[in-house]
Amino acid sequence: MAKLVLEHLLVGPLQSNCFIIGDEESGEAVIIDPGGDGNLILNSANRRPWKVKAILNTHAHFDHIAANAVVKKGTGAPLMAPRADTPFMGQAHVSARIYGLEVDASPPPDRLLEDGDTIDLGDEKIAVISTPGHTPGGATFVTSIGIFPGDALFAGSIGRTDLPGGDYDTLISSIKTRILSLDDETPVYPGHGPATTVGRERTGNPFLMI
Repeated sequence: MAKLVLEHLLVGPLQSNCFIIGDEESGEAVIIDPGGDGNLILNSANRRPWKVKAILNTHAHFDHIAANAVVKKGTGAPLMAPRADTPFMGQAHVSARIYGLEVDASPPPDRLLEDGDTIDLGDEKIAVISTPGHTPGGATFVTSIGIFPGDALFAGSIGRTDLPGGDYDTLISSIKTRILSLDDETPVYPGHGPATTVGRERTGNPFLMI
């Protein structure tokens, strides 16, 4: 049975959350949202005897994919991203310039993820659930140690919907029907800010109480 270890890194100029999930039984790992500081991510992964099996993007905004190229080159792992966000991936580095930032362009995904897909990590099967609204293809990764919704849901807040492809009603529906359907005790590891739980957001998130 998979014995998962979670490592959390703050990366890039917007201090995005990057997560490395390693399975101590198989020695395999996945990296979720390498949003910058690619060498820091690689060094963190290399401190353990892990083979990175996949690089996973919850969505295609530049602060979550800026180190895709560096991490892919350094690990040789396939890049996996939601199908509906692929049109944004090639333009993310251009979007960064609006904020006065220069980031590397992302390579195209090796695998396009759809709702209901799974990704093997040792004996663990990471489930992909579609949670659009922040972006058209936003995805949440569900594991036995918690969920990783990217910028769909934060502790006490939700992702912004005023960027291209965003839609407020779609995001609220995604959260209420896909994320809040999970057990209240489920840990939530967002794309920015502290961890929370499904139950805490169900009862205390002001955006979900209207």
